[in-house]
Amino acid sequence: MFNMSEEIICIDAEILENFMGDVFKGLGVPEEDAKIIAEVLITSDLRGIDSHGIQRCKMYYDRIKAGIYETNTKIDIIKEGPTTALLDGNCGMGHVIAYKSMKMAIKKAKKYGLGAIAVRNSTHFGIAGYYSLMAIKEGMIGLAVTNARPSIPPTFGVEPMLGTNPLTIGAPTDEQFPFLIDAATSIIQRGKVEVYDRIHKPLPENTVIDENGNFLTDAGLVLKKMGEKKAALLPLGGKGEETSGYKGYGYATVVELLSAALQEGINLRDTIGIIEDGQKRLKVGHFFLAINIDSFIGIESFKGTAGDIMRDLRNSPKEPGEDRIYTAGEKEYDAEIERKKTGIPLNKSLQKDIKKMQKELALDSYNFSF
Repeated sequence: MFNMSEEIICIDAEILENFMGDVFKGLGVPEEDAKIIAEVLITSDLRGIDSHGIQRCKMYYDRIKAGIYETNTKIDIIKEGPTTALLDGNCGMGHVIAYKSMKMAIKKAKKYGLGAIAVRNSTHFGIAGYYSLMAIKEGMIGLAVTNARPSIPPTFGVEPMLGTNPLTIGAPTDEQFPFLIDAATSIIQRGKVEVYDRIHKPLPENTVIDENGNFLTDAGLVLKKMGEKKAALLPLGGKGEETSGYKGYGYATVVELLSAALQEGINLRDTIGIIEDGQKRLKVGHFFLAINIDSFIGIESFKGTAGDIMRDLRNSPKEPGEDRIYTAGEKEYDAEIERKKTGIPLNKSLQKDIKKMQKELALDSYNFSF
């Protein structure tokens, strides 16, 4: 989502992925881990999720430089069984922690049918859908959730208490793309507010409230007030109970339980930051589940039924004036095809961030056209 009135420059995805990998290596992240992080970020950009790709790179850059994240990711196994494990990420790079956690879940699922991994003391891991896709590629159903810094109020409340807490589930189909719902439990997520602020566009109505329960649409003001705990992103369903806002609130709480209660981990207000040995930390928890479809039914049979469901949904009667019905994951698949050809669009703000990181890390081999 970009304001097309400003100058947009498109950069080849492979070049941008390599650049982000070099940024993390320049900050002291081991090469293998830097590649994982860059791949997660570029996957977001390719799939059209502009809030969690290159836009997030500068955030990680700043947090690493501030000592908030550990560049050498050390993962401890606290407890493990045949199908489960509890891991401690020791404030390392969340993408690396999440990637290795889902790898472990998949390995267990291949042997026992199910693999479930709970993680504590991790950090922001990018798009949750990346980890569900990992399971899908192995012929499995994948679930990935994480809590996050406070953004959502409880129904009838005004203080941000729960994070945007994505509840992400994906499954393979017999089509060229899987089913994948990768969405926050709020109507709009913080990263999208940041995108609106970058392009100086007002937020949609009825998505954010202030400390008095009034709606806000100025993205810059929302970000400022969120920092002061005086603005909150409304849960799916919106404000109050008339449009079932309690459902989004409830699902966000489910994610909080899976991301914190199973782990004895950081939750609610503490996700905004704690001080350990004089150093600020931004900790979150995750939960991953891989379900081996072959443990229930043949994978091809599942894919066929799943594909039939997707096609039946898309071929159902359309609302007047609409020419297409989508299923979850389809728009992202279309975006990936297009962006592999055209490149990743960068607005002026992102161009500035890239040049700043490039200069400070002396990444002189990149000749960007901005």
